Order: sequence, then C-alpha cells, then structure tokens
Amino acid sequence: MYRTSVILGRDTELAELTTFLAADGGGALVVRGDAGVGKSVLLDAAATGNGRRVLRAVGTEAESGLAYAGLHQILYPLLPHASSLDPATRTTFDTIFGRGSAEPPSVLALGVAVLDLLALAAGTRPLLLVVDDAHWLDPHSVELGTFIARRLGGHPVRLLAAVRSEFASGWDAAGLPSLPVPPLAAPAAKRLLETVAPGLGEAARAEVLREADGNPLALVELPRAANRGGGAMPFARRLFGARIDALSPSSRSALLRAALDSGSRYRLDGVADAVTSGLITGDLRFRHPLVRSALLGTVTPNERRAAHRDLSRLYELDAERYATHLAAATVDPDEEVAEALEHAANSASERGGAASAVAMLTRAAELSPSASERTRRIEEAAFVAAQAALLDQAGELHTAAGAQSPGAVLTAAYTALYRDGDVRMAHRRVAVALAGDADAGTRERLLGLLLAISLFAGDAERWHVTEGVFEGAGDLSRLYRDVFGDIARTGQGAAERVREAFGQVGEGQPWDVMRLGVAAYYTDCLGEHRALVRRVADREEHGGAVSNAMTLLQLVMLDQMSSGEWDDAVATGRRGLEMTIEHGYALFEHQFYGFSGLISAWRGDLEAARRAADRLDRWARPRGVGYLTDLAEAIGAAAALTAGDYEEAYAYASGLTSPGTFTPYSQLSVRTLLDLVEAAVHTGRVPQALAHAEAAAAQDLPAISGRLAFLTAAVLAMASGTDFDAALSHPDAVRFPFERARVLLAQGMWLRRQRDRVAARTVLAEAAAAFERLGTGPWASRARAELRAAGSGVVAGGAAALTAQEHQIARLAAGGLSNREIGAKLFLSPRTVGAHLYRVFPKLGVSSRASLRDALADN
Repeated sequence: MYRTSVILGRDTELAELTTFLAADGGGALVVRGDAGVGKSVLLDAAATGNGRRVLRAVGTEAESGLAYAGLHQILYPLLPHASSLDPATRTTFDTIFGRGSAEPPSVLALGVAVLDLLALAAGTRPLLLVVDDAHWLDPHSVELGTFIARRLGGHPVRLLAAVRSEFASGWDAAGLPSLPVPPLAAPAAKRLLETVAPGLGEAARAEVLREADGNPLALVELPRAANRGGGAMPFARRLFGARIDALSPSSRSALLRAALDSGSRYRLDGVADAVTSGLITGDLRFRHPLVRSALLGTVTPNERRAAHRDLSRLYELDAERYATHLAAATVDPDEEVAEALEHAANSASERGGAASAVAMLTRAAELSPSASERTRRIEEAAFVAAQAALLDQAGELHTAAGAQSPGAVLTAAYTALYRDGDVRMAHRRVAVALAGDADAGTRERLLGLLLAISLFAGDAERWHVTEGVFEGAGDLSRLYRDVFGDIARTGQGAAERVREAFGQVGEGQPWDVMRLGVAAYYTDCLGEHRALVRRVADREEHGGAVSNAMTLLQLVMLDQMSSGEWDDAVATGRRGLEMTIEHGYALFEHQFYGFSGLISAWRGDLEAARRAADRLDRWARPRGVGYLTDLAEAIGAAAALTAGDYEEAYAYASGLTSPGTFTPYSQLSVRTLLDLVEAAVHTGRVPQALAHAEAAAAQDLPAISGRLAFLTAAVLAMASGTDFDAALSHPDAVRFPFERARVLLAQGMWLRRQRDRVAARTVLAEAAAAFERLGTGPWASRARAELRAAGSGVVAGGAAALTAQEHQIARLAAGGLSNREIGAKLFLSPRTVGAHLYRVFPKLGVSSRASLRDALADN
C-alpha cells in the first residue's frame, strides 16, 4: 500500500487525536472503522512526535486463541521495570507468561498489577499504548485491556485501540470513548486518487471511485487492478491478489509462513519481489493486515498444512504454539498430535487460558484414533469449560440441547444461576420460555427469576430484554423492574411504593417478602421492615426452606451493615456462608464473601478485604455476574479509602462509574456516591467531584431514598467547600452511622481549614467516637489526628512509635515524593506505600503530607 506524505480528508479525526493526546492525565480512545478506511494511518500519525514513549501491539487472527498473547506484546518491553515491583506483583506476571506455577490471577488482581507496572514505567516519560487490529486480540488480553483502559485517569498513560466496525469484540461493550472513521467524502477521495494515480484514465478513474466508495486503501490500491477485472472476488483479493500471484514460488511460500506465524519467530528472507510490489515494507512487515488475509485466501489446504508443519518445528519448546501448528497440519487421527494438544491444554489452563484449553482438548478429541480416548478428552474439555464458567460450551460438549417445558426451564435456570452463577444461559433460556406458553403460576416464577438473573448480570443488553418482557406486567412486577434495574433513572418514588406493598404482603409468602426486602434495601428503607424480614428468615431457616433462608439472611446482614451493627453482620454472614457452602449455592456463597469483605475493608482488615475482592472477582467476572464484580471493585475502593490511598480509591470508584454519570443498571454505581466524591476531593480532582455531586442532584437521586438525599447534600458540600449542616440535619442521616461519621469527619476538616477550631473539635470528637463504636480503627485514628491538629491536645505516639520502614516512608513523603516514587525507591507497590502512610499519620498526629516534615522534626 502506498502512503501519501499528507493525510487527506481526515482533519476532524486528526484534530480529535491531537486533543486526546494533549489532555492531562490518562485515558483511552477506540478508533473504529471499516477495513482499509485508514485507522492504521491515523494511529501512525498519533504515534509520531507526541513526546510520549510509544508501545505498539497488533492483533492477528492466528494469535487470537492464545491466552494473554496480546498483553505480552504490550508488557514485554516493560518487564525490566517489574524488578522494582513487590514480589507478589512480579509473581502475577510470571504466572501469566508461563514462568511460574502459582494460581492464575483474577482479572482484578492482574489488572491492578498491570496498572502498577504502567505507572512505574511512565514515571519519567508519559506512555502511549497503540494497539492496531485490537479486535483480533485474544479474549484475555481484551478483558485486561478494557479493564485498565477504564482506570487510566490517574496515570500519565494513554491508550489508542483500532478495531474494525464489522467485527464484534469485547471493546464494543467496554463503554470507552470512540472515534469513528467514516469513508472519505467525495472531494477528498478524488484528491487522494489524483495524488496516488495521476495518470489514470477518466473511465478507470470513475470505476475506481465508484468501487472504492471512499475507502482510502481501495483508492490507493485499486488503480493497479482497474484493468484486470476481478468481478465479485473478496475485497482483499481484489486489491492484492494479482501481486501475490506474480510472486516467485519461494517468496509466496515465505510470506505464507510469516502470515501463519502467531509468535513472529519466522524470519522472512529472499523476498525482494514482495518488497518491490508493495506487499511488505522495507523492514519486512506486512504493508497492511489485508495483505495477510489476501495471501491466506490464495493458498490450497495442502500448502497451508505444509506451512503449519514447518512452523511447528520453530516452537518445539513452546507447548501451546507447537501443538496448535501441528494440529493445523494434521488431517487424519493421530495419537501423538492429540497428546501434544492435551499437554498444551494443561499448559494453557495453568496460565488461566481456559478457553484456549477447551479448544485444544476438543481438537485433541477429534484427532484421537481410539474411541475411549476421544470420549475421555471430550469429557475433559467439558470439565475445563465448566470449571471456567464456559457453561454453554460444556453443555454442547456433553449433549445437544433438547426442547423443554417451561417448568423444566425454570428448574434448570434456577440451578444454573444459584449453583453455577451462569447468568448468560439462564437469562436466555428463561426469556425464551416466557415468549412461549406457560401457566400463570410458572410464568410468575419465571418473571421473578428473570429479574434476579438480570440483577446479578447487571448488563444493559439483558436488562433491555427483561424490560421488554415486563411491558404490561402488574404493579408489583413493575416496581421490582424499576428498583432492581436502572435505579438511578427509574427509582424515584419507589420507596413509597415499597412501603405500600409491604403493608399488603403479610408474612405468608416468603417470595414476596424476599423480593420486597431486596427492593427495600436498594431504596434504603429496609430498616423499617426489619422485624418482618427477620421473623420470616428464622421461620424459613428452621422450616427447612434453605434457599429462601439464604436470601433472607443476606437481607438481615445488609440491614445490620447499614445500621452499624457490624459485629452482628459478621456473625450473620458466617452463618449464611456455612449454609451456602453446605448446599452448593456458589452464587450466594460469593455474595456473602463480598459483604463480609466490605466490612473488613471499612474496619481496616485490608488483607482480608483484598482476599475477598480477589476471590469474588476471580469467580464472578468470567461468568458475567456484573453485580458481584462491581461489589469486588467497591471493596477495593473501600479498602483504599480506609488505607488513605485515595488514588487507588479513585481508580476503583471511577471504574464503577465515571464522574458525572451513573452506570446504567449498576446498583453499586449509585451506592458508592460518597466513595467517588471523597476520593476525588482528596486527590485534588475537585471538578470531577463537583460534576458527580451535581449529577446526583440533577438525576434526582434524593427522590429515591432518604439516604441518597442525605448523601447528595453531603457530597455537594464536600465538592463545593460549603456548609455541611443541610446534609447532617437530614432526618435519615442518623440511620446510617458510618456514612454520617464520614461526613462529620469531612465537616471537621472543612471547619479546621476555615480556622473555626472550636466547632471543628466538637464535630471531630463526635466523628471519632462514632468510628470507635463501629470498630473501625483507621477511621478513628484519622479523626483523632484531625482533632489533634485542631488543638484538642490528643497525643499520638510520635516518631518513636514508627517502625523502621514507616520512618523511611515518612521521611521520603515529607521530602515531597509521591507514593509511586517512594515505591520505586523501596521496591514497594504504591498501594503498600499508601497503607504504611495511613498508619504513620495518626502515630505522628498529623493528617496530611504537608505536616510530616514538622512532625518528624518535633519528634
């Protein structure tokens, strides 16, 4: 493909890229357009002369089945920086790159580790990550890529990813900003054609313009083919087929092997004619991804198999690539190849690449000469799929699905949801069953189950289907839909509807008590119905209705958490957890783990909190249980806030919802309102804090519940630096003691800055006492430190109370170094530095880095 020195017709796109690269901080942008529309040219322009260190990766179809192959391209140049990370983080990278034997990390753990590495690498020079053909990245790399893309705001790292419009991929549902690249407008198309083919005849020019339809690659390449015919052959063949056919046999064979080589070990040599014809560049890279596609379309099956067999010899020490190439070269059953695939599948599983392992085992079964071995390998593939929550694949491997009655669908979907967490299959089957005939009782239960599935999925696409099913449903069903779903937009006034429904339900139907209890929790009026919920919970548990008891125990625990009865909540969670494990209800088991993890986070048991978040994320994310993955991130935000690591808290909270918005169908995007604003204020992101507080008011969150009315007033005060009385005087504030104590702490800090020390001491003393009652030591210490700074006479332990490492960290922080810079010097992660500092501040009786120097000098 020839390139002009000037990019024609792309002024708008280039301006947007310039703005994107010039913005402060980090961010991500997905460049989206058809094949050949010029995405690669725009990426090249963005990567040139921007002052950043540029790291590039390219997705290829041949490599899309190898777990973490795309991530490896990005991270490999940065691995020297990993030596400065803590040992646990280094182990994470060793595991995914096949150099360790530890358990594969969860997306949450690996994502945070990658962010740490990027932050360290960007410490001296900002980074630009450029990923072309990102739709071809393997699913693990896409999942990690979208995870970190949503959390780059606090880092000097920018990400550009180009995807083809016609390919569906994980980038589509990531909610990232997008830059569409349309075909060129007619005047620009004509100018480009005149530039690249000035001598083209008028008739040929008209034909090229018509066929290209504004596609720049076609405008550049079609003049060569304008007089060669070609009819309706595929686009890539139409552009490059003639040049490929003209190659010498040796060059064509070499290019084929390079096109099929997913690991880039094959070295091109003796292909001068391919360079001359413009198929590859002078540095022996394919000129455009479509050259690869066109080349693969011109070869015979035997030529392709011979190429794969040659390539397998290059990868004899790489189990996965060796077996993949060997299998592609094999037609008839071959036990040796099947064994190689099985060995490769084990390697992939150990690295967390379950999807790759399933594909390899399935192919191994196809190549097994023995019927017994074929059956064994199919069963193993099904087992791996089930273990990795690839339940659709597991079901297809075991048996073909048959028609079932609505009652059978209800039972199967209920089991799939609560025992396996399979929201995808369960939602699809229940929605299909509801589209058919079902008796009234079964239909009502199917509707209730569909709501529960949709709530746990937290997915807009599934909720849209659910909302369609509920059109014309009764008042109670619509109430559940409004509260369980997009509550930020449909929950206004729902609390009154919940109260009215509770007045009519009585104690006879546990299903109604359960569903109304969930609705009451999300509208923050569960405490008003505490006695009824606890009575029904006891009755169901002692009566043997175990599944009902599990749900009701969760409601009891949530009510205890909200009202500050944290010791009782921990005991309830332990009771519920034992029940779920005994009966194999994995979804509820992880939910109880998550709620307990949140209490651990607020109380300062950060290790327990992070274990809970990691366990939750590892189980829920592959299954698409969005509510639980959100809960894992909420635990991360809570732990970071408790540790005083506000950068990490902001990364977690803004991952749940962007400042100024509330992620549709995410309950926790609303419930973490205070967390996001608090983290934003403490990291100096006051505009983002104010935007989020004002969005809460504009979205009319106060009309959803008294708690949200209290918190909306509080975050407006925190973000704008105004008086807190309107928030703390709200009648519902006292019903939520932890949130109230946090607002009191914020008010005390504000009063101290206003030099109203007397009022500040009164407020801070109340906050410290509230935190002590809740048993949250770190928050109480923070309040006491603020109280001392306000002149209360509270005495901290002084520098003598610091450990050697705490003293070293305090000294570096007093010198003005950031957490990241301190971590780089001491070989700690920024999170660990933040955790040490939150213990240092109360020991020295200070509340900010600015006071550290004087405190160390005084002691």
